[in-house]
Amino acid sequence: MTHHVIRLISATLALCFTTLALAQERSASSAEELAKKLANPVAALISVPFQLNYDQDIGTARGGDRWTLNIQPVVPIDLNADWNLISRTILPVISQDEIYPGAGGQNGIGDVVQSLFFSPKQPTAGGWIWGVGPVFLLPTGSDALLSADKWGLGPTAVVLKQEGPWTYGMLANHIWSVGGSGPRDVSSTFVQPFVNYTTPDAWSFALNTESTYDWENSQWSVPINVIVSKVTKVGDQLISVGGGLRYWADSPDSGPHGLGFRFVVTLLFPK
Repeated sequence: MTHHVIRLISATLALCFTTLALAQERSASSAEELAKKLANPVAALISVPFQLNYDQDIGTARGGDRWTLNIQPVVPIDLNADWNLISRTILPVISQDEIYPGAGGQNGIGDVVQSLFFSPKQPTAGGWIWGVGPVFLLPTGSDALLSADKWGLGPTAVVLKQEGPWTYGMLANHIWSVGGSGPRDVSSTFVQPFVNYTTPDAWSFALNTESTYDWENSQWSVPINVIVSKVTKVGDQLISVGGGLRYWADSPDSGPHGLGFRFVVTLLFPK
């Protein structure tokens, strides 16, 4: 009788450990898939990134610095069996100081950039994922030095491929000003080539540039970002936490120079 009880206890413990191991494996797999979805700008995943950037040596005298908190909700909308509409919003909250001699400090919100991507739910036969749509510039800036004071619009597009742990592709847009009281017209091209590697335990290693070409002044702004992030859980809330460095490879005299950094916390709301 004792032997039977011992066997029963052993079998029960083995079943518990096996169930726990399978649950942990499923949890790790789920976190990995979420990390891969985060690397895809048109994934069907509701997320709210809070991206904090610090840049320094701003202006011709290299005496300015800027903190920018980009609040970037991403909301997928199910249109039909074949298409999604992905809404991506960027609302900057800015604190800057002495961006040129005598400028003083400014604190407030900047101009909102709103993108809408029409994206097929399934990749192409070659495995490519893509989306196209309009992008809008909204003059929401709370200070003259935080806003272009222009309404703008243009096209935006993204194309990418996910192969194993790798995600690579490019997002781009162009915005023309179409009205507003600002003294300068807006004509700018934004290009963001990116590559991301995701591990089975949901670590992501990303390299990208977020380059802008100002056609009105014939000037490039080219920050190169290297970011490490991890999908995890705080209580019942799934989040991604990450950070890294940015280096300004090119910038107008009035822009940032040298090194900066980025810290990101993203709230995740999978279906």
